[in-house]
Amino acid sequence: MGNGIAHTFAQNGFKVNMVDVNQQALERALATITKNLDRQLAKGIITDDVKAATLNNIITHTDIKAAVTDAHLVVEAATENIDLKLKIFRDLDELCPAETILASNTSSISITKIASVTSRPDKVIGMHFMNPVPVMKLVEVIRGYATSDMVTNTIMDLSHKLDKVPVEVNDYPGFVANRILMPMINEAIYTLYEGVAGVEEIDTVMKLGMAHPMGPLQLADFIGLDVCLAILNVLYTGFGNQKYAPCPLLVNMVTSGSKGVKSGSGFYDYSGGNKDLKVAAKFSK
Repeated sequence: MGNGIAHTFAQNGFKVNMVDVNQQALERALATITKNLDRQLAKGIITDDVKAATLNNIITHTDIKAAVTDAHLVVEAATENIDLKLKIFRDLDELCPAETILASNTSSISITKIASVTSRPDKVIGMHFMNPVPVMKLVEVIRGYATSDMVTNTIMDLSHKLDKVPVEVNDYPGFVANRILMPMINEAIYTLYEGVAGVEEIDTVMKLGMAHPMGPLQLADFIGLDVCLAILNVLYTGFGNQKYAPCPLLVNMVTSGSKGVKSGSGFYDYSGGNKDLKVAAKFSK
């Protein structure tokens, strides 16, 4: 998500400092951005000049202080771990100028909670991009309890400048996208867990019957099963409603290291570069 957000800002003319604690991660991110730009170039979406300008707009840093000293906006895109995010925002609050807007790409964690560890809760907001960021149009703009109208309007306008469609939502667990999407994915996993149908059958029903471009189990693999589990836990804890309880199969898969595309296997096998159906019996209850 981080490299996609950097790509999108840079392609739309913004100077971007891309930060990670690991230099190799930054190199991989730049390689991914270059690959995605080449794909856009091959499709005629951009020109060689746009590709060159986009890459020139990105500077990488492993030193967060150097990266954010003059930032007008910081968009955090760390993993969906609340303790990590709170630490990052405490640090950003100390390092950034007082007028800097601090945004989180969190897909479920409370913006109000994140804002509470800063001295600028009025300037903390959610910018939840969809993956892949350069392609998907939606940005959920999440207002925390104290987020100001001025900051909200600024981020809405900025999202339009990124050629996105921003939708303003309020700060409740899962916001809109994941409050609706994750229970559907969880129910698909339960459908597999209870032996109602196999992986491919479940995905086929949802693709052909509901006109979804991707079945829920394949989508879960793409999002990351660990991310799905984290979001469901936020929903379950936040609402205290059993309907958000993660399926035991999802818990076991994440515990075993099967996290989807990023780990090479999930509901499908990606180790050979192709989507091969795993043995459904392995996932039955």
